[in-house]
Amino acid sequence: MYNTDLPTRAELPSTRQLLRSTTIAAATAAALLVIVVLPAEYGIDPTGLGRPLGLTEMGELKAQLALEAEADAASPAAVPGPTSGLLGTVFARLVIGSAAAQTPPAARSDETTLSLRPNQGAEVKLEMRQGARARFAWTTTGPTNFDMHGEPPNPGRNAARSYVSGRNSSGEQGELVAAFDGTHGWFWRNRSGRDVTITLTTSGDYARIIRP
Repeated sequence: MYNTDLPTRAELPSTRQLLRSTTIAAATAAALLVIVVLPAEYGIDPTGLGRPLGLTEMGELKAQLALEAEADAASPAAVPGPTSGLLGTVFARLVIGSAAAQTPPAARSDETTLSLRPNQGAEVKLEMRQGARARFAWTTTGPTNFDMHGEPPNPGRNAARSYVSGRNSSGEQGELVAAFDGTHGWFWRNRSGRDVTITLTTSGDYARIIRP
């Protein structure tokens, strides 16, 4: 039976070659982490290459939605506050179980001002019945990321649905038409590097404004 000859000592890689291969592999992994993983998953772009590749925007939206979900889960209480805006008419195409009939709330109008420190986030929602309409508009003194979303009553984990997200916006306006009973609103995060003020106005058929 023929056995393959074992390599000679001269044919084996030297310690120096092994260290060189290990160093190259580690450097490649570190480069992928910095150039690809950090921008795409966390919105962190140390090299500046993630934004031209579209990875930084993806990571920022992921981080923004994750923070929004945490804020929703941690704040069941509600305090009267403001509302916000978005271009065009938004139809929430979510279907939930039947709800008990309620008297439609009277049309109302509100205006609220929010102040955000750098990287600080805030959320405002409207409690609306299916088919209710609300006009909204918001402006900010600095570029702000936002996410418009809604959720049904007593939502479970990951029940929130994002309708529209935007980055570096100076303001939006439009009309929200609720296709289900629940809460509909906006999450903002200040990415300007300085304090910003958001001014919101809303008018229409909603029961109350919820601000955690």
